[in-house]
Amino acid sequence: MGLLDEQRAFVTGGASGIGAATCRRMAAEGARVAVVDVDEPRAREVAQSIDGIAYRADVTDFDSLASAAADANDRLGGLTVLFNNAGGSSMAAVHDYALDEWQRIVTLNLTGVFHGFKAVAPLIVKSGGGAIVSTASISGTRPAAGEAPYAAAKAAVAALTATAALEYAPTVRVNAVSPGMIATPMTTLLLEERGLGRAEQMAAKTPLDRVGAPEDIADVVVFLCSDLARFVTGQNIVIDGGMTLHGSGVDGVFDIVRDLLARR
Repeated sequence: MGLLDEQRAFVTGGASGIGAATCRRMAAEGARVAVVDVDEPRAREVAQSIDGIAYRADVTDFDSLASAAADANDRLGGLTVLFNNAGGSSMAAVHDYALDEWQRIVTLNLTGVFHGFKAVAPLIVKSGGGAIVSTASISGTRPAAGEAPYAAAKAAVAALTATAALEYAPTVRVNAVSPGMIATPMTTLLLEERGLGRAEQMAAKTPLDRVGAPEDIADVVVFLCSDLARFVTGQNIVIDGGMTLHGSGVDGVFDIVRDLLARR
């Protein structure tokens, strides 16, 4: 028996990193999974490895996301789980953000989550209930310099989670996860020696003494979608190895990035 037997999940940003790890963990626990990403070839690779289905959809484009959700709902026999995971970031001082870049980051990280709710939540309700988890961030709970639109959007995801938990109760439980420093394609530049080479520093400021792995987040997402979390809703679970006990997760990184850019 798996934790998610007979569940049907829709995962955005499922082609890599936390999304891909969660798709695999959900499948291992018995769920059928729809892997959704703008990178269709990699989404298909993940889907094929777990006997799932794949879609190319951009969470910033509601029509494409809704179309994928409707098709997945039909093919899987009704959706019961949504993992709003797609996101991304960049760095600049508040006043240096180009207007279109600010809009891009907020639309991807916040409106994209709203689109997930709008497209999938009614389908989960129609299926009889289930669970929704969205990826927020420690940047939303302990922001650092240089990440204003990302931090603001992720803080808003936590607020949206609480509102949705009230609206969909008791049929659908709604929670968020806030990852700390996780080794994913999104953090490669920060962690690898060819980039800023800060993996050791990040581990040193983390009480559990390591950078996180995508599977560390996937396990908590699966827990929140399972009956083990049957009395948990409206929460934002921080998964950072204790890093933010000492302050924001990427303190000082913006200064390093700014110095590097100034030397070019």
